[in-house]
Amino acid sequence: MNISKRSLRNVTAIAVIAAALAAAGCSTPPTRNQIGTAAGAVAGGVAGNVLFGGALGTVGGAAAGALVGNELTKHRR
Repeated sequence: MNISKRSLRNVTAIAVIAAALAAAGCSTPPTRNQIGTAAGAVAGGVAGNVLFGGALGTVGGAAAGALVGNELTKHRR
């Protein structure tokens, strides 16, 4: 799998913009659950892109990763 420098630069730019927008919207520090969801989405997006390639693999992986990250960091009573 050969990732071009331009593709990598575009993905990086989108990730930085999304992170900046998400951070700008937070008036309080993120909860443990929010951090877990975001980390899961990032890891899932990377894994989905590597395994399946393309935008659909990335988005599907990010969605699945977000669900897993959310479930793993839920506060258990």
